[in-house]
Amino acid sequence: MKWLVAILASVLALLLPLPAAAQSQYKLLVLARPSTYHYEYIPIARDSLERLARLHAFDLVYTNKIEVFEDDLQQYAAIMFLNTAGSELTQPQRRRFEEYMRAGGNAMIVHRAAIMPVDDWPWYEKLVGRTVGVHPMLQTGVVTTVDRGFPATYGLPERWLWSDEFYVTTNPHGIAINPVLNVDETSYDPTKIWPGQVSHRMGADHPIAWHHQYEGGRVFVTTLGHNGEMYRDPTYIAHLMGGIHWTATGLGRQP
Repeated sequence: MKWLVAILASVLALLLPLPAAAQSQYKLLVLARPSTYHYEYIPIARDSLERLARLHAFDLVYTNKIEVFEDDLQQYAAIMFLNTAGSELTQPQRRRFEEYMRAGGNAMIVHRAAIMPVDDWPWYEKLVGRTVGVHPMLQTGVVTTVDRGFPATYGLPERWLWSDEFYVTTNPHGIAINPVLNVDETSYDPTKIWPGQVSHRMGADHPIAWHHQYEGGRVFVTTLGHNGEMYRDPTYIAHLMGGIHWTATGLGRQP
């Protein structure tokens, strides 16, 4: 009798559908290219982002090849420029990215990617929402949370002791942004810079992460993330994941 029950159980198992494989929620493209001051972060950030992709069920394409912008960009829910500015792209690749944004694509800008040569690509400067000038030396300062309802702040305290290059920015294009994080200029020396350069204070209104709408899509910018070790830090990774989630899906914000 036992053998009959075993056979019936085996037959039933064959007839039942197999459990569905975990489905990807969306696809993220990350462009990360080495430069003079930013190169050691690449393998570290890749490892951390790949772990996030497995944990949060999204597909990740991590590359240093700008030729990817000649492929179908519409397959990506969002494109992250990771310490790699749009100045790296050729003119045809820039046009492809502009078309992607106008068709409802979304972009995430991280640290060095916010810096563009003056008048090199004004469209990209407007995408970033601010123009980065000089920046003081890497220092420890206090990052303050401006928008507690934005996903990129959910893992952060109200006041966060962090060491980074706190970029000084201007708004020559008059772009309206929504600040997510500020830095408290009383907690470090905004004028501490290399010989021959001058850095000015921005005052109480010193955004270092923000979001806005541009063309047809969403844009999230964080100017944090200078060195490789930061991409191992759980709080910083939570900040990035919150930005990824909102940029790719538009979800997660508290009203």
